[in-house]
Amino acid sequence: MKKPLVSSIVAAISGSNASILAAKYAIVMAKQYKCRLCAVNVIDTNLVNELFLEKILVESEASEYESFMESNGRRFLDFVVELAAAKGVKITTDLRRGAVFAEIICAANEHNSDLIILGGSKKERISSGIHCEILLRSDCSILVSKDPNVDLKYRQL
Repeated sequence: MKKPLVSSIVAAISGSNASILAAKYAIVMAKQYKCRLCAVNVIDTNLVNELFLEKILVESEASEYESFMESNGRRFLDFVVELAAAKGVKITTDLRRGAVFAEIICAANEHNSDLIILGGSKKERISSGIHCEILLRSDCSILVSKDPNVDLKYRQL
């Protein structure tokens, strides 16, 4: 039997509206194509370190900010689990620390994913930043969800 084109999906969840829509897109895909699904949130420790090194945050503030990002990350992942459960889709979650692009790629590799789904919008430039790094460095396919009707597709599922 031939391996399907997509059998395992990683959805990058930042908590932005675009990433929540990407999660819904991933849930629809996972349900329709019977794929494994993992939602990944990354605590950007590089950002925290930069803020500390630039003396924008003192050590106690950096630690507090990292804890805040962790609690938000857990909350975002819990929300995506609820979205998946509402549609009968099994999902795993992965809360990671490090450089966002590197950790998303590592998660995709560790979960043997065929596809990474990222959130996007018309306003977002993909020529730089995290999306670009993932596009350049990932060994698996990337889908940037910009579908304005994904909420409708999710509700109809």
